[in-house]
Amino acid sequence: MQVEKPEIITKDQWGGEAQVGEKETHEIKYVTIHHGGVEFGEDKDPMEYMRNLQKFSQDDKNWMDIPYHFCIDLDGNIYEARPLQYPGDTNTEYDPTGHALINVMGNYEVQKIKPEQIEAIAHLSAWLAQEYEVPTDSIATHKDHSDQTVCPGEDLYKYFEDGTIINRIQKLLKE
Repeated sequence: MQVEKPEIITKDQWGGEAQVGEKETHEIKYVTIHHGGVEFGEDKDPMEYMRNLQKFSQDDKNWMDIPYHFCIDLDGNIYEARPLQYPGDTNTEYDPTGHALINVMGNYEVQKIKPEQIEAIAHLSAWLAQEYEVPTDSIATHKDHSDQTVCPGEDLYKYFEDGTIINRIQKLLKE
């Protein structure tokens, strides 16, 4: 059975701009989960967050685009960010070449992850794993690739530690 592509809010739908320039392309071999690292409240507009993140990434960081390929809001909605053919960017020492990067809006050192977000992470990760032939043991978090971060935060990371997210991904891939 095929994992259906999840519904993804496109850049056009959230008001994003095209990336600035190009860089070397890459092949997806990993799926890596991040969090935004900044608290994100129920009263925040995720589309405004996406536009602000893109502006900051391009203007302040001089990156081609948002550093992640996808972002997930508090309700589990998935947003298109950087085109998948280009490696992401990071403020830590790991090389994100080969990684499909998923960012969960919020700071999960202080916030609690919601079931809708866990399901979105699992569905998007399973679809990416299927599309790019990524084995589930190559689906991990930022802190699994870097000693310089607590990302994706304690409350999200515990669902990787206890197997909840990987088990859900494996189940989706077998359905």
